[in-house]
Amino acid sequence: MEVSFVIVTKNRAEALAFTLEKIRLLLEPSKHEVLVFVDGCAATQAIQSDFPWVKWYGVAKSIGASPARNRLYQNAVGSILIGLDDDAHPLTLTCIEKCKSVFENHPNLGIIAFQEVRGLFASDAEALLQAEQQPIFYTTNDFVGCGFAIKNEVYQKTNGFPLWMDIYGEETCVAYEVLNAGYDIVYDNSILVNHRVDKQQRVAQGKYYFRFQKQLKNTIFFFLVYRKNPFWPIVKTILHNFKKYALKDFTYFSLFWRAMFEVVFHFFSVLKYRKPLNNSTLQKIKNLQALKY
Repeated sequence: MEVSFVIVTKNRAEALAFTLEKIRLLLEPSKHEVLVFVDGCAATQAIQSDFPWVKWYGVAKSIGASPARNRLYQNAVGSILIGLDDDAHPLTLTCIEKCKSVFENHPNLGIIAFQEVRGLFASDAEALLQAEQQPIFYTTNDFVGCGFAIKNEVYQKTNGFPLWMDIYGEETCVAYEVLNAGYDIVYDNSILVNHRVDKQQRVAQGKYYFRFQKQLKNTIFFFLVYRKNPFWPIVKTILHNFKKYALKDFTYFSLFWRAMFEVVFHFFSVLKYRKPLNNSTLQKIKNLQALKY
């Protein structure tokens, strides 16, 4: 199998169906497969019979996006894994061929980060008008989960998507482990996905509050797992978030202390995953051009 499309979904059956219909146009069944993990969402079961060519996996009770990805990717057999969000679809109709070509031309490459075009559009043609037009290709230190490709053999040399994190930051964990294993990550804007998000609606729904609590906890655990000397980075993270957010907004204040409680409660269970990065990797990460979000 050449390529596996891998998608984790939760409570977005309609968006997932749209994405799968887009992917179907790109597939050669003898060479490509599509795997979907349903993370505790009974409503998604209603559409599974509409896509018999999809390999379905899932759990009755949600385990979080990162553990779900960890489980799903273990079942993918393609030499290249193309990861998408359930509300993101390829705009580049030749994305499979492009991914294969980039990997073939760069033997030490582990991950390709795609260009993300955010927003709701009437057509793919309209979405493409919002994309970067000049070719951009550079080595970077991260990728976004809504659209990327990773060599399966490289992914297997990492611990995979972290089990100690539920959502927000899991991509960076995989990216750093890929870099630590001696492979490169590139951003290639010639491979595009439309991430069909409504920014205003997300703000109205309080997504940024939700993200704050998750990211604060995950950042602390990230330092605990990957830094040889995590104490001061953790202290600085706590103080920064307390001053910038918790002191200025009651909701942030409440979420800050919830995150602190979760850190204390799960501290020792996360500690067992500790795997500090090499100093050379940390320096490489610092010197690489950051990914443009």
